[in-house]
Amino acid sequence: MSEKVTLDISIAEYPHTAKLISGEIPIDGVEANFIKVVPQIGAFRRMVRDVEFDVCELAPTTYIIARAYGSPFIALPIFVMRTFHHGTMVKLPDAGISGPKDLEGKKVGIRAYSVTTCVWNRQILEEEFGVDTSKITWVVDDEEHVTALKLPPNVVHAPEGRSLYDMMLDGEIVAGSSGNSGVGRTGSPTGGWKTVKNDWPKLIPDAAEREKASFQATGVYPMHGTVVVKDDVLAKHPWVAKSICDAFQKAKDDWMADWEKGIGDTKDDEKYRKLAKFVGDPLPYGLEANLPTVNALRAAAFKQGMTPRLMEIDEIFFDPDKQQ
Repeated sequence: MSEKVTLDISIAEYPHTAKLISGEIPIDGVEANFIKVVPQIGAFRRMVRDVEFDVCELAPTTYIIARAYGSPFIALPIFVMRTFHHGTMVKLPDAGISGPKDLEGKKVGIRAYSVTTCVWNRQILEEEFGVDTSKITWVVDDEEHVTALKLPPNVVHAPEGRSLYDMMLDGEIVAGSSGNSGVGRTGSPTGGWKTVKNDWPKLIPDAAEREKASFQATGVYPMHGTVVVKDDVLAKHPWVAKSICDAFQKAKDDWMADWEKGIGDTKDDEKYRKLAKFVGDPLPYGLEANLPTVNALRAAAFKQGMTPRLMEIDEIFFDPDKQQ
């Protein structure tokens, strides 16, 4: 490494990435040009459609689909956001939905079919509750990030000018993914979205207990933010992968040194304290520690009709440990 490689990087700022973005923790051999995109979801579309950044945080399902359709970037085993999803679906209280199986034959609202939260939602419905998700009509009100994605026939768009929130209020859909992933917002892609509070009951009322049981049984700890790097960067500078992984690990280690002492009061700090009680490491990096989760997501992407075939692990991850 006689001189540094300059890379345009777009990742969100979390407590465990803050020192990386500030430059306090450098990436060895890299001149990092961090490009702030708020919210980070704005960078997803720019990356999968225009390959705008050298390094980018992407939603993992968006990434797997993009890779399946030939996008020229590959993931490193760095996952900067984690959460469970048993509690992220809500239902209308008077729609005759006593449990997940009752969704068959009904309309359910989600922002887009390939939203990672919604992929995990469907995986839960299928694997834990025996729901045939092909018998649900999925109503979406936004574009898919990857334009090449061909949607299954049971995915329909909301009528023009109608948000999922409005459709839920009017009883046109009986359940949905909550928050920004679906029925928890109103507005439009062109006019902007507004998050809306509601008191709809959870589809899975014992979500917290089920999350623990699911993790203990399967080892699956759903990830969200996944870091990808352009193929041509790694072709020219394969050492960059390890430099990036080492820097992310160092930033996480520094955060955890304080976090384990109770320092830090952000929403992320508190969320990971709760999760760590049963998952252990709240943000495991590396392929080996994440194989159950990676295998579950790539299988879900194929089963749910988002990739034309089951993507192999070495197609979707560049493992820096194998490059030594």
